[in-house]
Amino acid sequence: MDDIELTGKVAVVTGSGRGLGLAYAKALAEAGAKVVVNDVDAAAVAAAVKEIGPAAFGVTAAIGDTASADALVAAAVEQFGRLDVLVTNAGILRDRVLWKMSDDDFDEVVRVHLRGTFTCARAAAVRMREQGEGGRIILISSPAGQRGNFGQTNYAAAKAGIAAMARTWALELARNGITVNAVVPVAATAMTRTIPAFAPVIDEAERTGQPYPDWLRRDEGLGTVEDVTGLIVFLASAAAKDITGQAIGIGGDRLALWAHPSEKAVAFADGGWTAAAIAASFASGVGADLETYGIPAPKPPTA
Repeated sequence: MDDIELTGKVAVVTGSGRGLGLAYAKALAEAGAKVVVNDVDAAAVAAAVKEIGPAAFGVTAAIGDTASADALVAAAVEQFGRLDVLVTNAGILRDRVLWKMSDDDFDEVVRVHLRGTFTCARAAAVRMREQGEGGRIILISSPAGQRGNFGQTNYAAAKAGIAAMARTWALELARNGITVNAVVPVAATAMTRTIPAFAPVIDEAERTGQPYPDWLRRDEGLGTVEDVTGLIVFLASAAAKDITGQAIGIGGDRLALWAHPSEKAVAFADGGWTAAAIAASFASGVGADLETYGIPAPKPPTA
């Protein structure tokens, strides 16, 4: 399809020295785009640029501050003449339960994920508005940001904030023809490999070269990093010009649209609600069907 083709487009992908970010950068380049590759590790940047080829230019920078964001946008313009697509993938983990999480654990994760998404998107939006030809901003969220996850106060909060920013920026940038969406990927990475139910299956697939089993690809929606890239290319393309403000999940064989928060049940009391009135009616009224929370535990097939 011609509207999926990205020839003439220029993309910046943060955190693209390895893993999902590298897969995104490679897929965008294969679709025809020029790509600015970024990572905090200079060796990873050099290796990624070498792998992608002439369509790539590397910038080594830690994501979070304004200077790094401005440098990425400047590199896109100086090397390739413009900026059309931003993918904010950079992130780190500092997992701890609440009572063991330090200020630094919290601040560092929020700085890279949430503040880094903000600074990069702001710099990209300024450039795209100046160009006056629209653009695509693709923010990387997570199931943890949609449902919460044990030991990930910092990460879940940042990823939830990213989804909220996508909805806000979709409103603010609509007049400029700039779409903003959040992608919720699930793929075999260093993080998912730590999940006991997934690790042996991932290891076995890598050892044998066999595809992941159906229960993993369909029921859990988990596949390779390459399985996620089709959504990135689609959202970067003209085919997605009318899609904005959405949180879209992808992994393995599964593609999903996440619901936005909304009122599930409503009740009214003349004159307002006292604590006693809420206590008397909550369980049989608005609280009759409470929401679940947390990422559901994997359910591998029993022998």
